[in-house]
Amino acid sequence: MTERPGQPILRPSAAWVFARPERILAFGLGSGLIHPAPGTWGTLVGWLLWAVLLHGLPDGWMVLVLLLSFGIGCWAAQRCGDALGVPDHGGINWDEIVAVWLVLWLMPHGFWAQAVSVALFRFFDIVKPPPVSLCDRRFKNGFGVMIDDIVAALYTLLAGALLVRLGVLS
Repeated sequence: MTERPGQPILRPSAAWVFARPERILAFGLGSGLIHPAPGTWGTLVGWLLWAVLLHGLPDGWMVLVLLLSFGIGCWAAQRCGDALGVPDHGGINWDEIVAVWLVLWLMPHGFWAQAVSVALFRFFDIVKPPPVSLCDRRFKNGFGVMIDDIVAALYTLLAGALLVRLGVLS
């Protein structure tokens, strides 16, 4: 990949991504390089990281992880968007990772409940019902990259709460 000033980088290479820590993070530890559907790959990496590292954390620690991950994600997404010349590049998928952690933390913890939660999150993230779409259009910076996925996670939590109440998820 040749970087030309003023030209957006639409398909960054692995060498480009792994050259800087904020790029590695923003590209979901490299999962943002996988095509098609880098957002779905990021979500699956988030689920894996949840299962391996985060699922047993006490609530207070989980809140701290989410807040720090969101803030660092805003910074990393901004840096990558600036470097790529594309504010919300599809390969930037740390936003999906953090948002799915929020969902998995607050939904029932069984495998099938998590699978349904992940699928619901992908649905709301892809379809972008209002106000997800409003956030996506309005904020074209690192915060914007991160916040629309958090709003999609909130939709997921509402739908999940309804499914729990109806006895579909437990």
